[in-house]
Amino acid sequence: MRAVVTRVNAAAVRIDGEVRGQIDRGYLILLGIAPQDTEADATRLAEKIVHLRVFSDAAGKMNLALADVGGSALIVSQFTLYADLKKRRPGFSHAAKPETAIPLYEKFIACMRAHDVPVACGVFGADMQVSSVNDGPVTLLFDTDEV
Repeated sequence: MRAVVTRVNAAAVRIDGEVRGQIDRGYLILLGIAPQDTEADATRLAEKIVHLRVFSDAAGKMNLALADVGGSALIVSQFTLYADLKKRRPGFSHAAKPETAIPLYEKFIACMRAHDVPVACGVFGADMQVSSVNDGPVTLLFDTDEV
């Protein structure tokens, strides 16, 4: 599993012009799933992100986690995180097929919610327009093969 986590002051996802998910302060999480990913990967990644301390404390140090600041998460499926970029036109054979990816996407969302994180979501496989107001900017990459 791969995740691009951006600290935001606001983020939203629209489908056909309609807002489907929206948050204020928190994380915009773009989530990619590979064929070999498991529920354990989803659980471990959610745990890592929930406890990530990248919000500033009173001294201005990155020392606070999502719950410490009352933050939320906007989670958007992003199969392009597994793009094969060897040629000019990306290939996506390294991304999980929907029958594998959808349950793991839902598991990741459930794990975030199990930590009492308010979660908004995109719609798996939909053509979405995602907007965000990055804070910092702070953007981090996670790969369960490496963490």
